[in-house]
Amino acid sequence: MGGGDWSHLRDDEDGLTAVIEFLSAFTLFLMILTAFMSLAQLEMGSNDTEIDQVDQAVVSGLDRLTSSSGWFVPSDGDDGYDYSNSTEDWHLQSAEVLEKGRVQTGLMSNNQLDMSRVSALSNVTLAGFSQGIGLDEDLTAFLRISIYASDDEDRIGLNLFEGGANLNIARMASTASSTVRMGSELVLITLEVHDSSRTNENLILTEVMARPISGGPEWIEVYNDNAFATSLYGWSFNTSSGSTSNEVLLQQGVISGHSVAIFTGSLSSQEQGNASQMFDLGQYGLLGTGSMNLLDDGAGTVELRFTRPGQINPITFAKAEWGGQTGLLMNLNQVIVWEGGSTMSSTSWAVQSDATPGDVFFEPSNAS
Repeated sequence: MGGGDWSHLRDDEDGLTAVIEFLSAFTLFLMILTAFMSLAQLEMGSNDTEIDQVDQAVVSGLDRLTSSSGWFVPSDGDDGYDYSNSTEDWHLQSAEVLEKGRVQTGLMSNNQLDMSRVSALSNVTLAGFSQGIGLDEDLTAFLRISIYASDDEDRIGLNLFEGGANLNIARMASTASSTVRMGSELVLITLEVHDSSRTNENLILTEVMARPISGGPEWIEVYNDNAFATSLYGWSFNTSSGSTSNEVLLQQGVISGHSVAIFTGSLSSQEQGNASQMFDLGQYGLLGTGSMNLLDDGAGTVELRFTRPGQINPITFAKAEWGGQTGLLMNLNQVIVWEGGSTMSSTSWAVQSDATPGDVFFEPSNAS
């Protein structure tokens, strides 16, 4: 082999050595860079255990909704539960029974979404729903169920249920979704879990009867503007006229979601109409019946108030006022009706000749 050949061979070996050294250095660089990035990600990643808990809670809660039919354990009449009479048929229970027991609102039957269970969510309070899907006491939920795919294009996007707590006041939140089958359609179930209050503050005064015909009761109509049921615990009525006032703090009762309740001076003579529930306030001396006139015919005020947990002073959420400078003067058997707008302004009310207990004539909201 000539000298030139050895020279070329040495050049090739030197080039190969340089390539190997470069690749080795580059590999080492990548290893160092990977280690650095892993360390940086570890240090800069989420260390907020609260956020992790919310993420885990929404996944677990959605699984409970979509993996079973759910269950209900009734109250034993005291502070415990009657486990011997527990049942999967939670959707057949009334709102009053569900509130006193313990419910997990599974929505499935035979691996399909059960519309009767979806409809029955209106009898479950937000607190009961949140507890049933396993949320901690400081967490609450918002639920949306809608048609995702259907042979009928008009049904796509249709909301089957939408309600829960107000996400706008939440500090942290997490969302999870799942698609399930209902017949030939696909339904999207979206659960939001966040840390706002479980209390539902969506009750609205909608109609007041202060001058009933002879023998009839005075009554107040209230609408629950949330898809979930609302417990009446903590709510109160205050009536006033001139220098006199009267107040009743409600200790029990529940109004179904997007439903109307009548509070009356006499259950036996009250027309229920389309109201889902009726409550007797005559026993507390707040509303009268027959010759007992407890709401002033000429001028008066009814306020609907709520005392939030941990607070002492109630907050007024709605007010109906008639007479005086309001211009709302009622004749015999006339009512004042809320027409939408501010729940605190007399300009949102009007005198109506025909009483409509149990009926509301405005578009309900879909959520909280």
